[in-house]
Amino acid sequence: MTPNSFSISQQYSHFVTSKSRQPNVQMAQEEVYSFFVEIVKKLSPDDVLREFKGLFIDGLDSQSAHSIPGIYSIFLKDNEQELSNTLKRCIYIIVNNWTTNRKDKYIQELVNLFANESLKVKSKNFPDVNICKRWLDNFINSKDYQELKLFAGKHDESSKGHWANRYTSYLLIDQSVNENNPREQQEAARKLSRQIKDKFKFQLAIYIARSQSAVSSTTRYTNPSVLGDNVLHLIKAIVLKKGVFSHENVANIFIKQTQEQTLEEFKISIEKYLFFSVDNQEVVETLRRKFVENLSLWKKDSSQEIITKELLLRTCNRVIDSLTTENGKEPSSLFILLLTQGHSLTLVIILLKTILICRNSRRHLEIRIAHLIRYYEKYPEDECKWVINFMEVFNITFAIYVENVEYNLIKVEEQSSNPQLNLDGYRVFSQMKVDRQK
Repeated sequence: MTPNSFSISQQYSHFVTSKSRQPNVQMAQEEVYSFFVEIVKKLSPDDVLREFKGLFIDGLDSQSAHSIPGIYSIFLKDNEQELSNTLKRCIYIIVNNWTTNRKDKYIQELVNLFANESLKVKSKNFPDVNICKRWLDNFINSKDYQELKLFAGKHDESSKGHWANRYTSYLLIDQSVNENNPREQQEAARKLSRQIKDKFKFQLAIYIARSQSAVSSTTRYTNPSVLGDNVLHLIKAIVLKKGVFSHENVANIFIKQTQEQTLEEFKISIEKYLFFSVDNQEVVETLRRKFVENLSLWKKDSSQEIITKELLLRTCNRVIDSLTTENGKEPSSLFILLLTQGHSLTLVIILLKTILICRNSRRHLEIRIAHLIRYYEKYPEDECKWVINFMEVFNITFAIYVENVEYNLIKVEEQSSNPQLNLDGYRVFSQMKVDRQK
């Protein structure tokens, strides 16, 4: 027999003891979680949506509502937070399953269930119903609901209007590491973030291949960046640095040379490593000076500690903070200094070199990127062009260097006598590299 929301709602009366008449909230929560775990595996998405609506919304979405739906009665009085927690986890039990099974187009319909104007209409004679409506309205206006909409944005054409929606994968990473989120939300966020990154990586490789082919029509491939046709020149410039002095080789040499150093020695070494061979030396000198001042003050009492894997991670995370956002709320002075002067690539390469010596810092970097997006998303696109340029360069550079696709630059035309390197004489080729760490 198919489970239904009416029957589970009716069962909530047995969570109230005969003596105290106090609801057993934990038992109620576990039962409703089990209910959704079961039905999301067995029922169609339409039926799951119907069950969810019957449990949480039906009964409140009518002007004539005169009784509290069963699940809400469990959380009266004054237990709004527990209701919110329950609602949120039920949502992500569904979302996680649909994301895993590529049914995520239905997530938009789940989001739409809350876009019901009748939920805002107050009941004249039943104040408890109004309390429940207010709780649901508070959820709709919360950060939790905005985070849910990220999962629906993939299939909501109207969500593509805001520039920050292009960088949803980083906002999802931020969700995935937040221990206050239910585990189902963390899992769903990780999966969808990976899907979005894989899609970008695939589109970039296809774009590079087809845009360099004389027989390809421009209507047959999509540029995954917003940088226009100039992106191919940027990609060539990024891929160019290969061979003995590639970023990977220099990083490996640095790791070996600094294994026995103290923290004080390591700070000096990492400053030289990060700024070695960086273009725009005049700008870099100002940046280097501010960077040294910032890093030298950090953990000054631990200067004689030998660098361990843990201390390496903490140091690289500190470097990332100084170059992005130190408090997770607003950009650092170094971030603003570089980007406002048009040196996005310089900053991205320094961040890349940091990750190449400590790949475990990548998640911390992506979280800091999410914080920057959250800070700037309140501004219109016209005021954020330099931030958007940074994000595009960042996405492309990290797709080239830290994903499982190998990019190589091959010379197809002889160079002229002009000493300046002509990138038009080169072609970029990509291939899967299955043994590359993601």
